[in-house]
Amino acid sequence: MDGAQAPQPRPARLTAKRRKKESEYSVQLQEKQKAKYTYGILERQFEKMYHIASSKRGITGEVLLQLCEARLDNTVYRLGIAPTRRGARQLVNHGHITVDGQVVNIPSFTLRPGQSIAVREKSRSMEVITNSMNVNSKRFDWLDWNGTNYTGKFIALPERAQIPENIREQLIVELYSK
Repeated sequence: MDGAQAPQPRPARLTAKRRKKESEYSVQLQEKQKAKYTYGILERQFEKMYHIASSKRGITGEVLLQLCEARLDNTVYRLGIAPTRRGARQLVNHGHITVDGQVVNIPSFTLRPGQSIAVREKSRSMEVITNSMNVNSKRFDWLDWNGTNYTGKFIALPERAQIPENIREQLIVELYSK
């Protein structure tokens, strides 16, 4: 070639994207998603729970977490009857849990203070339940458990300080109040 040079290849662009500061909406949405996935609640159920919490007295975010903790599947998990929330949900769905002596197979059933939860007589020998009972030793102030006869009691709604989940409920309230 007479004096004309071949075009030089351009330097490769940086492959790593710059990290942008997360928007306020993004942070709030992530917090809501974390709460939903932690408790295993679907979007419509969670939104309905928020509206119930906002209509009740008290701090909306705290009431929302109390409603999540008062769900039957979560209480079965907290009592140590099941090793996971999903496992607790399945035990409830399959009719292994009673509330005040009646079989309840709705995981989203909301417990009221004073209600008793028990494992059905014929379900007590299930391997999943006995293994979970042997492993789980955590106890919570708002729940009372009697391991000998497989019964528990939902004493009261938990205070925010008693709930061990790392959820910033105020961000969820801000997201829904837009």
